[in-house]
Amino acid sequence: MKIHVRGLPMKRVWLLILLSMIVLNSVPITCGDEHNELKWSRAAAEEAEEVASIKCSGHGRASLDGLPIEGKPVCQCNSCYSGDDCSVFLPNCAVDSGSGNPLFLEPYWMKNAASSAMVVSGWHRMGYEYEDGSFISRELEKVIRRLHEVVGNANTKGKYILYGAGSTQLLNAAIVGLSPAPPQNFTGNHSFSPANVVASIPFYQVYKQQTDIYNSLSFKWKGDASLWKNNSDSTENFIEFVTSPNNPDGRMMEPVLKGSSAKTIYDYAYYWPHYTGISAPVDTDLMIFTISKLTGHAGSRFGWAFVKDRALYERMENYLDVNSIGSSHDTQLRALVLLKSVLKDKARGLFEFGHGAMRKRWVMLNKSVSKSNRFSLQKLRPRYCSFFKKVTYPSPAYGWLKCERKEDQDCPAVLRAAGVMGRNGSVFHASNKYVRVSLIRSQDDFDLLLRKMDALVSQE
Repeated sequence: MKIHVRGLPMKRVWLLILLSMIVLNSVPITCGDEHNELKWSRAAAEEAEEVASIKCSGHGRASLDGLPIEGKPVCQCNSCYSGDDCSVFLPNCAVDSGSGNPLFLEPYWMKNAASSAMVVSGWHRMGYEYEDGSFISRELEKVIRRLHEVVGNANTKGKYILYGAGSTQLLNAAIVGLSPAPPQNFTGNHSFSPANVVASIPFYQVYKQQTDIYNSLSFKWKGDASLWKNNSDSTENFIEFVTSPNNPDGRMMEPVLKGSSAKTIYDYAYYWPHYTGISAPVDTDLMIFTISKLTGHAGSRFGWAFVKDRALYERMENYLDVNSIGSSHDTQLRALVLLKSVLKDKARGLFEFGHGAMRKRWVMLNKSVSKSNRFSLQKLRPRYCSFFKKVTYPSPAYGWLKCERKEDQDCPAVLRAAGVMGRNGSVFHASNKYVRVSLIRSQDDFDLLLRKMDALVSQE
């Protein structure tokens, strides 16, 4: 190929081309760099990574919102650990096995730090509503429905969705929605019957606590569902809480009360592959879930409900709007980021980790208690899990420990003397022959629980 440039010798032409290439390669192309370079978010991201990198000897965590010392974040130690870096073990410390803090999932999120991190601008969604005038993130709704479809634990088609501050707010919204409204200017002289709220013993104590604290004219707490099973008065309305798997004992539950006057609130907080085999998608009229026991982010306070009946949905929505003007946009964004992270591998990573951890803990606690004639644990059966496509063995969130000796009427006191702080059976309206011990807390908490149970059993 010949190149002719009028008036210029050939050698000068090639020299000009070469110089042009050098100049072009030496000038920075700024458009792409300016677009990709972090600006206002850099400092926030660096601060978050700096705090997250504080090791605390593996027995604690530092947090951005923790109380600083001399302007620097400090370690917040796990139970029975102390010192600036949480390296000091306190051998005579009592282990907290009472609360349901799902810290067992913390290691999973540390391994998935990049996909679960978020940086939010100071002007992110400052108003009350979303673009459509609702308090619901529609993108989050799509992800939630997709998650249930992937896991196969709930049929969400044809159902409305509501968000709340954890499942706790939604539970009371459901009671309000299902209860009859008293007549206007009600004085107590009218013929009006409030709804009777019940649950099967042992049950999650919040059901009674919330019903009592609101002290409503529309609903009253009436205790154990089985006491009303043969109730012949069809004019009375009942609302039954059904938790499946049950808290505290992990059993799969069904309603006790039947008939047109009985309505059911299904609490499916633990119906995930961590804790039980998913035999089939649930398809009930009112289903409540929470992110707390799914991803472990209990402090984010986010839950959702699927409601089949439009009139009930509207009553619950009205309660939530008046009670809290919707759910936090920041919380909804965090839930969106977390659930998208879960779905990146079709949820295999989270549930394989979660089920593996819970199964291992259940086996170890059973091994310890099986050596005892003084204590026993609940019996749970293997279940086929459609998510894992195999039979899975029990992996409950809690041990429902029973003191078998006649003289041990106060089982919580027996455990307290051994340095184990469980949750009394009476909290769940059962006998204090029982204690709930948590298997979902941190690895440190579980290790200490096991150590103290081994020591207690060895004294027999």
